[in-house]
Amino acid sequence: MMKSNNWIDAIKTLNDSGQACILVTIIEHHDSTPRNTGSKMVVTLDAIHDTIGGGHLEYKAMKIAREMLQGKATETRMERFVLGASLGQCCGGAAVLLFEPLGHTMVQVAVFGAGHVGRALTPLLATLPCQIHWIDSREQEFPEQTAEGINCILTDDPVAEVSNMPPGSYYIVMTHNHQLDMEITEQILRRDDFAYFGLIGSQTKRNRFEHRLHKAGISQDVTQKMRCPMGIEQVKGKLPAEIAISIAGEIIATYNAEADLHKQHKQRKLKAVEPA
Repeated sequence: MMKSNNWIDAIKTLNDSGQACILVTIIEHHDSTPRNTGSKMVVTLDAIHDTIGGGHLEYKAMKIAREMLQGKATETRMERFVLGASLGQCCGGAAVLLFEPLGHTMVQVAVFGAGHVGRALTPLLATLPCQIHWIDSREQEFPEQTAEGINCILTDDPVAEVSNMPPGSYYIVMTHNHQLDMEITEQILRRDDFAYFGLIGSQTKRNRFEHRLHKAGISQDVTQKMRCPMGIEQVKGKLPAEIAISIAGEIIATYNAEADLHKQHKQRKLKAVEPA
């Protein structure tokens, strides 16, 4: 877990990259506590920045913050903690924490490949609530100018970029090399924490990849989550723009479905606490 020492810098960096986070602040403390009123930390799904004192108090705060992120919470929340035996801390004091959701949640999309379809797709995704990480090893394939929201990543090791994406990311794999597609695919499936993974290619390519992936120890339950061929079936055509529109449509359908699920979950929770 990454941990930096400056919550202000963390918020700026996360805001620039379109990642939602929770700002946790000690707004009140009594007697002995690890940190004083005003201490803050920033929590994302896979990292924390700065500290409110460590120990089990910080662990509980981190857990609550991540539950809020997973539920796409938009309202602030306050919690009071007594720092006694139940929290495994012997300070003997008490602290009130404020949890503030910050930043508009953007869909984090990794696009591997800057070929014809990649060049048609990335500007299209940039018009949506997406933060695009466009990855390729060929500098000449990237256009001189890109739309806001596109982060071009030139690297000799595109496979390593899979581990740099946050949980719940969207992955689109369409490189110039089938072996590279295979290596990236294997890393994505081994993580198995994606919201969407699409691989360009035919059913024949899918069958060949699945055979190799199963031999590498990746289960069918995981490989069946892979979209290949990807894109909306009803949008046909072989032009880069047509393929790009088909893929973008599937991305939109996926994040809309996610939003509907979160809304239904929130409604069920509200009903559960309503008085009989």
